[in-house]
Amino acid sequence: MLECCIYFIIIIKKLTLVLFVQKSNKKLTKSGIKAIFSPFLGLLIQVVLFFVSAGHIEIIQGWIYYGVIFFALILSGLIMWKCLPELTNQRGRVQKGTESWDKAWLLIFFIMTIIIFPIIAGLDVGRFTWTSLSYHFMCAGIILYVLSFILILWAMFFNPYFEGTVRIQKEREHKVVSTGPYGIIRHPGNFSMILYCFSAPLSIGSVISLIPACIAIAALIVRTSLEDKTLQKELDGYSEYSKKVKYKLIPGIW
Repeated sequence: MLECCIYFIIIIKKLTLVLFVQKSNKKLTKSGIKAIFSPFLGLLIQVVLFFVSAGHIEIIQGWIYYGVIFFALILSGLIMWKCLPELTNQRGRVQKGTESWDKAWLLIFFIMTIIIFPIIAGLDVGRFTWTSLSYHFMCAGIILYVLSFILILWAMFFNPYFEGTVRIQKEREHKVVSTGPYGIIRHPGNFSMILYCFSAPLSIGSVISLIPACIAIAALIVRTSLEDKTLQKELDGYSEYSKKVKYKLIPGIW
């Protein structure tokens, strides 16, 4: 816990310095610009599908949740542009050498979280009211989303190889990262996405929408296992690292 607090303070200092004092010499490419703006398109798709499925727009949980995501995307875009331009450029497209199974996983995750979830959630809380959760659950969901947001940025700051897909980045001299969140679990990015998947149903108040969320989480677990096996086989030093950091995805469990 103390280590996490120290890293958090270091990141806040670095963010303050870079955002308000320093000027980066590295610029975003078209790929980097795409990496920043693509999530906004995904959010727009979700919002449209949710409110169209709901049949009306007077759903405060939906506005709050998607509003939080919107402002988080603005903040993360600014941070990635100013602090992590090189990594942002790498994340803007599916790079050569990406594992074929990871492309399939991306499709499943996109369908479940960007398409199926908002449709089911909209039908549930807006049109038919099959289930309902109190605002206490919405608060819990927002907290999970904020934690997911912080964790994935934390991982990006410590891992210069944090691309959106699984591959061994030989052209970038890919090395094992064992600091920051990687000193706690081996796949913090995947764990942050699990938090994100749980945050949506709780925030919007739809129990039924946990179904696509759980399917996405199951896909994440499979992805983590396949990614870990790939790194064990192909990335020098990863086997030794995995003996020191025992948990792949969930601290204390797996």
